[in-house]
Amino acid sequence: MIFQQIEERIDITSATGELIFHAFGAIAHFERGLISKRTKDGIQAARMKGKNGGDLPSIQKPVLALQNLVQAGRTAGQAAKQLGIARSTAYRLIKETAET
Repeated sequence: MIFQQIEERIDITSATGELIFHAFGAIAHFERGLISKRTKDGIQAARMKGKNGGDLPSIQKPVLALQNLVQAGRTAGQAAKQLGIARSTAYRLIKETAET
């Protein structure tokens, strides 16, 4: 069996080729561990600054602003454009607030 590398051919049926193949695997495993540690450290640093990854921003302010603009006579499309949200999102928010 031959492992095809971009620049070289490594024959993993020989002892030397197998050693190189395993060395590459060990280096990749080591790098994976470093990436994981850096990611966890970054998440911890962000949490210490008060940021929680994955949390959606509060939607209450845009909903209130959307309602105010629509009540002031703007169309949902105009209000969406002014708030920087999609028109379909504006219609969905209006529908959701009307149901509650």
